[in-house]
Amino acid sequence: MSEKFPGYDVLGQADRWDDVTKGVVLRRLGPPPALRFFTPDEEAVVRPLVERLLGLEEAPECHVVEQLDAKLTEHVGPGYRHDDMPEDWEVWRQSVHALEEDARKRKGVAFAELDAGTQRQMLEEIRTTDGDWHGLPASKVWSRWMSDLCSIFYSHPLVWNEIGFGGPAYPRGYKAHSLSAAVEPWEVHSVDALDPVRWANRLAAAKERQR
Repeated sequence: MSEKFPGYDVLGQADRWDDVTKGVVLRRLGPPPALRFFTPDEEAVVRPLVERLLGLEEAPECHVVEQLDAKLTEHVGPGYRHDDMPEDWEVWRQSVHALEEDARKRKGVAFAELDAGTQRQMLEEIRTTDGDWHGLPASKVWSRWMSDLCSIFYSHPLVWNEIGFGGPAYPRGYKAHSLSAAVEPWEVHSVDALDPVRWANRLAAAKERQR
């Protein structure tokens, strides 16, 4: 399958970033940090949960779980919370335990032991629940999950390559400010926005370019 943005690698622009920006971005390609927030039992739930929520059956090595763990350990958040919700790190811990409890009570096995389809079905029930789920507003739990995971996932250079993102604007800035088809000189047009690209193929190509 052809790439949506053939030949594009955002890291080819790294020499245009200042040292601080370059350091922040390139660290995301390094070895993942050790988990400090999630226990081993919680990790067993979190990994398939993240895969299902982001659709990462063929995941690039973005280390989303590790980055989420670091975020929760350091209590990094949006700076606000709903009055009917605990702090973000407590939402994650409570919801992970609740998901495991549901799996064991309803299916008789751990969440990680369920097939992907059953996991997706359980998560869809949470997404469509109108009201509380284990004492938490289900819609806000879902929103917390997706907000945290998407912000982490779409901050990774390999994902930038997938969506054709040009990388940090500082200090170079952008010139193509319109909503037209114009792109920056260092960007490329999508070959076919409706043609999905398998992550396995993209990841192998990205790794080869970095050698």
